[in-house]
This record gives sequence, C-alpha cells and structure tokens, in this order.
Amino acid sequence: MSEAVVIAEQFKELYGAEPEGVWAAPGRVNLIGEHTDYNDGFVLPFALPHTTVAAVSRRDDGVLRLHSADAEGGVVELRVDALAPESDKSWTAYPSGVVWALRDAGHAVTGADVHLTSTIPQGAGLSSSHALEVVITLALSDLYGLGLKGWQIARLCQRAENVYVGAPTGIMDQTASACCQAGHALFLDTRDLSQRQIPFDLAAEGMRLLVVDTQVKHAHSDGEYGKRRAGCEKGAALLGVDALRDVPYDGLDAALARLGDEEEVRRLVRHIVTENERVQRVVSLLQAGDTRAIGPVLVEGHASLRDDFRISCPELDLVVDTALGAGAVGARMTGGGFGGSAIVLIEAADEGTVTKAVEEAFAAAGFTAPRVFAAVPAAGAHRLV
Repeated sequence: MSEAVVIAEQFKELYGAEPEGVWAAPGRVNLIGEHTDYNDGFVLPFALPHTTVAAVSRRDDGVLRLHSADAEGGVVELRVDALAPESDKSWTAYPSGVVWALRDAGHAVTGADVHLTSTIPQGAGLSSSHALEVVITLALSDLYGLGLKGWQIARLCQRAENVYVGAPTGIMDQTASACCQAGHALFLDTRDLSQRQIPFDLAAEGMRLLVVDTQVKHAHSDGEYGKRRAGCEKGAALLGVDALRDVPYDGLDAALARLGDEEEVRRLVRHIVTENERVQRVVSLLQAGDTRAIGPVLVEGHASLRDDFRISCPELDLVVDTALGAGAVGARMTGGGFGGSAIVLIEAADEGTVTKAVEEAFAAAGFTAPRVFAAVPAAGAHRLV
C-alpha cells in the first residue's frame, strides 16, 4: 500500500471524508553555499527522497484543522481570520503561517482540513519545517486554483517563516523543496531567484553522498542564526554595499582591510565572499563532469564555517575529520549549524568503511550514535493523488 493511500485513509478516519488530494514536498541537502542566501548570494541545494506528505481538503467556513501523525495531540482547530504573526509557538505555526501569508497576499483561502506525516528527520538541518510549509502552500494553490509557480511558493513560505513564525531564514530551503529536479542540484541566485538545474548523478560515477545526522538538535529561532545575519548586514553597511554578494572575491582583502578592528564582522564577511566563490567553483566542476574535484572545495567550506562563521560543533567536526581520515573524497557540515548534519562525498565502495569509522568515533567520544544514510537527488514538491 502506497504512502499516499495510507495517509488518505488516515485523513478519512480523522475527518470523516476522503481528502481532495495528497501532496509531497522534500527535505533538502545543501551541497555548498551556506548562509549566503540571506546575503543575496549563491546556493547549490538538492532535494532528498525524504518528504513531508499532506492530505488536504478545502473548507469554506473559515476553519483550519491541522493534524500531524508525528506530533503529540489531536486535531488543532484554528480560525483563519484570527491568525496573527508570532501568535503560535508550536509546530502548527508552519502550516497556519502559510495560510496567513496566502490570505495576506490577497488569496481567498477560506479554510482547510489537513493531515500530515513526514520521513524527514526533524532538527537535522534537512529543512523539515520548510518542506511542511511548501507542501501546504502547493496543496492550497492547487485546491484554490491559485496557479502559483515554484518560486512564488518559496517566497510565500519565506514570508510565513520570517513574519509569522519569527525566524529570519533566507529563501534557499523553500526554493529547493519547491523547485528541485531528480538527479540534479539547483544552482540558485538568491537575489533574482534565477535557477539552473546542474546534473548531479553520483551513481553514474560510482560515487555516493552520505548524510550524517549528528542527532544534535538545532533551532533557527534561538538567536545565534539571527546574530550571524545581523553581523552580515552590519558588514554590508560598513562596506557601503546592498549585500555581501556585492563584495567581489578578488576585492576581498581590500574589503577586509576597510573593516579595521571589526574582527567578528571581518570573519563573517570573509566566509560569505569565499563561500559564494566556492559555489561557483563547484558548479563549474560539476558541469565539466569532474565530480571528484569538488571534494576539497567541500572541505574548504567546512573550515570556513567552523573558523570564520563559527557555527560548527564537536560532533560535526568529528564527522568531517573521521570521514576524511577513512578515505572520503570530501566532507562538510551542512545547514544552519550548531548541530544537525554533515555531508560526506565518497566512492561508493567505501560506504561501509566510512560509515563504520564515523559510528565508532562517535561511540569512542561518548556522543549519541549518528544516523547515516545515502542521499539521492530527488524531485521537488508535487501532487501524489
């Protein structure tokens, strides 16, 4: 029995009628380009096979009913005309936030019944919350005939996250969930939202990308993410540019010199400018069919996140160091930082060796056992039924 059939049956048990449809939206892994999205920079994510699935029906009485198979408690009932920014601190803020954002944008969404389930590990830096936002927005767009395109869905979800949830996230995760294609990474310019699908077929080259979930949970709205964002904005202001995207790579040394004794800002600026250059380098290598050559670039990115942006943690560093020592081609932390996941690029034949080395290193350090799985670039959000 397919996942779509199962969730549709659960929906019927909850609400007493068949859903009008079932939709799925994936989590994502960011191959390279961390914290560049809110600096108008470049990112290169790809979608995971792990998805959030939603069975949804319209309502015309102003009621929004939400239920998740993965959250404790029963059906949560809300009034769509009573939704207000930062009024909800539970998981329901994400689906109710996109309903608020749709209505705030002038779309006549009059309510819905929603049942959700997800295979995306929560708190692992794989964008489970963004997949939840995207799947609800796509479902409501289809049901209410809004005709929203992927980039429009991403924009609405970002507004819901920034204003309604109160988390200062960028646009990358929502766009990846909405727009990625199977077998590709998404080269996204976060300033103008232009996209290019970059072939990323590891299996064809005898390679594999492992995701290592450290089991260290993180939360974007806990303040540290916001501090980094504010520091980047301060750097742009001091340098007289609209965003750090506008600082050229070959002008980095001169820019850093102008920042004088602003050491923390200097570190943040250095990471963003060099990370944008790393994204462009990886895109060029993938387009040239030289996938193995991206390994050292991933390692450079981790060092920058660890030393300049300072958002790594002992568990993430242990994954990277151990995997490289066990023969990995490249490795780095991925996601917002302070926990979550690392990615490890390997020869397919080395999967067992690298996985065992990481698991043993965690056990020796007394850390919680990590979750390790292979990531295959998958399709973006779509309707299942």
